[in-house]
Amino acid sequence: MLTGKRITIIITGSIAAYKALELIRLLTKAGASVEGVLTRGGAAFITPLSVEALTGKRAHTEMWDEHSYEMNHIELSRRADLIVIAPATAGMIAKMANGIGDDLAASVLLAKNKPVLLAPSMNTEMWENAAFRRNLSQIQADGATIVPPQNDTLACGETGVGKMAEPDTILAAIETHFRASETLSGKSAIVTTGGTIERIDSVRYLSNFSSGKQGNALALALAQSGAKVTLVAGNTKETTPKHPNINLAPVESAVQMRDAVHAALPADIFIGCAAVCDFSVSNNSDKKIKKEDGLDLQFEETPDIAKSIGTLPAGKRPQLVIGFAAETDDLLSYAKKKLTAKGCDLIVANDVSQGAVFGQDTNTVHLVTKDSIQSLETLPKSEVAQAILTWIRGQF
Repeated sequence: MLTGKRITIIITGSIAAYKALELIRLLTKAGASVEGVLTRGGAAFITPLSVEALTGKRAHTEMWDEHSYEMNHIELSRRADLIVIAPATAGMIAKMANGIGDDLAASVLLAKNKPVLLAPSMNTEMWENAAFRRNLSQIQADGATIVPPQNDTLACGETGVGKMAEPDTILAAIETHFRASETLSGKSAIVTTGGTIERIDSVRYLSNFSSGKQGNALALALAQSGAKVTLVAGNTKETTPKHPNINLAPVESAVQMRDAVHAALPADIFIGCAAVCDFSVSNNSDKKIKKEDGLDLQFEETPDIAKSIGTLPAGKRPQLVIGFAAETDDLLSYAKKKLTAKGCDLIVANDVSQGAVFGQDTNTVHLVTKDSIQSLETLPKSEVAQAILTWIRGQF
């Protein structure tokens, strides 16, 4: 399964570091080529020599290696297909979440252009700490895959969540990653994200509270599954997910978003996740409107982007058209109507009343098709993206 796959494994300072040696053995047995990186803490638990003996390659511990002219922090990412952190301490996860590159391992992660899978290991109190949970949520939003720790007796003698997953469990997660990374190979997708802006004058505009987090998570999930993704991004403060399969098309207004979407055709998949303003100002001004002049605004409907794709004739319409229904009441009723009216294959319905969803890291959605409704529990937006991706895979 892993024959020919190149894996960089980062070993950090946890008692579970000894399990990394067994993981390396399993990976090489499965056919992977493994290269090791140890933090100072990792090297306090196991020796670089042990890693070298199992990988057959030099173990890396320093940013500048006197035996090599390579920039290790860059090359260790570039030549890998996957970066695995096992064990991953709370400290390393905090560095990932905040973009800190103060040693070789952290700099590899900062300079990465490859997916990351990690297996946390720590005390239960650390695992449940609010600051740590924010960091964990951030790296998941950035695309990291988490292999959850076990609930068991910990090295400190306490019992709770925090024991690193067993090497065979981590191996299975790595194999799942590579299987998933090929499921949509050869497919192309268009994803809209963020909110649109409709100008009132040179300094004011109409928009909404969309953060772009869910659309970005969907684009990343598709890219990691092998699809080539055009991410049409409106107004968002979120960082564009970094992946070689993602091409960013920044836009402002609904009309610009529609034009960018149609310019990206043909595509196999369309996901309209952006919160598109329903109205634009038809009498907007190129200059600032003075308060004493008052506002006499006239509105017109913006284009329905999902409908413009869902109702395309056969041969031009993507095989899958997915829309979003953000509603404050009668959620499922409106979702079913939109499914038909927009010509979609799937509507992802979410309740945005009382400030829910917009700008949040979690989402509660219902997947609505003509034949069924699948209601999901409240999940991180990265996991919502995976649930939608699972549905997509089932259609091909």
